[in-house]
Amino acid sequence: MNTSVLVLEDGRVFHGTPYGAEGETFGEMVFNTGMTGYQETLTDPSYHRQIVAMTAPHIGNTGVNDEDPESKRVWVAGYVVREPSRVVSNWRANRSLDDYLKEQGVVGIAISGTRALTRHLRERGAMRAGIFSAPTEPVEELVERVRQSPRMEGADLAAEVATAEPYVVPAIGEKRFTVAAVDLGIKGMTPHRMAERGCEVHVLSATATYEQIMAVDPDGVFFSNGPGDPATADVSALRGVLEAKVPFFGICFGNQLFGRALGLSTYKLRYGHRGVNQPVQDVRTGKVEISAHNHGFAVEAPLDGPFDTPYGQAEVSHVNLNDRCVEGLRLLDGRAFSVQYHPEAAAGPHDAAYLFDEFCEVMSRAQA
Repeated sequence: MNTSVLVLEDGRVFHGTPYGAEGETFGEMVFNTGMTGYQETLTDPSYHRQIVAMTAPHIGNTGVNDEDPESKRVWVAGYVVREPSRVVSNWRANRSLDDYLKEQGVVGIAISGTRALTRHLRERGAMRAGIFSAPTEPVEELVERVRQSPRMEGADLAAEVATAEPYVVPAIGEKRFTVAAVDLGIKGMTPHRMAERGCEVHVLSATATYEQIMAVDPDGVFFSNGPGDPATADVSALRGVLEAKVPFFGICFGNQLFGRALGLSTYKLRYGHRGVNQPVQDVRTGKVEISAHNHGFAVEAPLDGPFDTPYGQAEVSHVNLNDRCVEGLRLLDGRAFSVQYHPEAAAGPHDAAYLFDEFCEVMSRAQA
């Protein structure tokens, strides 16, 4: 059987067998702790240029179907699993995960040491990596090639995954609101969640200007999740939205851009939050939500109370109970808010789905 290697930039090497397509690939090495939702993970544009290791031991059990993808393609740069399922067992499945990865050209590897890999990344931090199928070069040369690959810090990636042309997701049932959604790497379930609540969603490109956003005549503006370093993004359009007092809601990358528009800074987390089991607390109510995450950057903001911004006072609305990371922001006047996690959570959990209702309430108050 052919052998493959996973090579980290600090010289750590894991040996395994090919899974999915064979070849070589490079990306930032991260891990996902979800026990379900691997298809949604693979097709999440926020994973662009990342090699994802799944901490759950069995992957591929339910195969792949055509209903669950969050976008039209797989975005991960590479895929690492412990034990691929030998049997596909689900009534919706129409092919195996291995075949799907081969179709999409995604290079993967199955290794016995996913736990050791995860512990290594937790201790050393996310780092660059490469997967090589049947390599012929010495390991030292492979390590050097990994070190020459691009870093995630300073990477401007949103435009690479966003839609090139605007499109509209119609409201389901009676139309109540018009939403301009800036696609920074949007997942398919996100506009669907808004459409379920009577929103006609106009999805715009990542480079949409304030004028292009307002040309939709929106009742509210939404900024999506997405990949890359938020410090590279232009927030002038978002600042225009805030100055115009248009209701705003952002998630994940959109939360980071909201923070930067408010005058805050962002920083890279040691190994990030990726999975469907992160505990987040609403600081106003004390309620804890188990939430879905996929981010390697976060907002630096005061946790001890309101702070001043060019658009009025704001506060941290949610914090992560694992590491006290900022998980949400809001203006105190109630017209703009954001969260760092994923309330659409197609694979679950659904504790935070109410945030779409809150967005609709903000738009309703603005119309009154």
